[in-house]
Amino acid sequence: MNPFKSSLYWRLLIFLCAANLLALGVGGLLTQRFIEYTTAVEINWGALAQSADQAYESGGTAALADWSAQQRHEGIDATLFEQGQALVPIRLPPSVQASLQTWLDEKRDVVLQPWPNLYLAVQQVQGHDGRTRQLVALSRTHSRLRQQTRQTIFLAIQGVLSLLFIGIIGWWVARSVARPVEAISKATRRMASGELSARVGHQGDRAHDELSALARDFDAMAERIEALVAHDRSVLQDLSHELRSPLARLHLILDLARRSTDANEAAGYFQQAEQEIARLDSMTGEMLALSRLEGGIPGVNREPVDVVALLRESVRRAELEAQARDITMTLHAVGPITVSGSELLLERAFDNLIANAIKFSPRGGQVALTMQAGGEQVELAIRDHGPGVPDAELESLFRPLFRGSNAARADGHGLGLAIVQRVVRAHGGDIRANNAEGGGLVVHLILPLALDHMG
Repeated sequence: MNPFKSSLYWRLLIFLCAANLLALGVGGLLTQRFIEYTTAVEINWGALAQSADQAYESGGTAALADWSAQQRHEGIDATLFEQGQALVPIRLPPSVQASLQTWLDEKRDVVLQPWPNLYLAVQQVQGHDGRTRQLVALSRTHSRLRQQTRQTIFLAIQGVLSLLFIGIIGWWVARSVARPVEAISKATRRMASGELSARVGHQGDRAHDELSALARDFDAMAERIEALVAHDRSVLQDLSHELRSPLARLHLILDLARRSTDANEAAGYFQQAEQEIARLDSMTGEMLALSRLEGGIPGVNREPVDVVALLRESVRRAELEAQARDITMTLHAVGPITVSGSELLLERAFDNLIANAIKFSPRGGQVALTMQAGGEQVELAIRDHGPGVPDAELESLFRPLFRGSNAARADGHGLGLAIVQRVVRAHGGDIRANNAEGGGLVVHLILPLALDHMG
């Protein structure tokens, strides 16, 4: 990963730069105040004037220039004026330059502060030659400190403040980093101990760095794992319940075959056993295929499926059972209508819905099937003319192993509609049921159309 694209890197960089800038600004201010208010060595302007005059009288302008350079090194710009002219050039701000002649003409000692942190001194000095000269000195402090000393004080204060600010910001950044790391660590240990409901939770809704993204990804992973484990447990429960009756019948059939003394009678029992084994094999395969599809596990390929043709085939297979009970089935659908999914599972869902409608229809009744596409989905409506379902039981109708108050009218284990619901949801669809006017139950199965069909 490129560190320059890391929000955590930029956050650390910005905070450290801010700490150094803050230390620089506050350090400069404190240094100035420290020099200004805590240094006890104040400038003696009169003695400075005498020193300048002695240098000038001993060596002329050259000696005065060397003296001015020495004073400048100590933070004071100073020179002597005689008859209003500077004996050695000095740099003065324009506003000071404009008023300087007035101060010189007054022929008195003055110390002014034209701006904050700027001092101007004009001092009269009488030389040994009897001439009167005037010292003009400019200093940014009211105390005499060497430039090197001032820099040392400034660097020391800035260093202390930098360490202080960086320490504070480092503590805050480390705390903000350690908090989600600790939360992720705790959630990981809880999951490792078997608590699948463990989540990191929100570690600051405004955080958008890599650690917050990791916490969100962990929660998404944990939620997915918990859903898969819950699903597998549900599938195992459904499968064990569904297999109980065929296994009991198979055990009974084999026991009867073992006790039979007639070869033809034993052959009939063995044929029934083969049928039960085939049923168990088919049921197990379908349940495992459904589990793979719901869990997103490779093993079930999605392919374009013409649901109209598939429904017609399911109706054709159910005709024999319907005719045995004098039930009329009608189908209204115009194809082809294509969805993306598993033909095996959709066929199982259609077969279960049709078988359920036939099972609860009275002898001589009618089952109506209607399939039509609209917008981005296709809807299948199957209506029977049976007793319907009490309104209080409609929400539980698709729950595994649920058998309503009307279940005594037909055989079953309460898994048919639950499997249909799982197939539909595995395909991104929905299913619902309601009682029809005039009696009977209507089941609405909705599936998303394939992209090429929508186009």
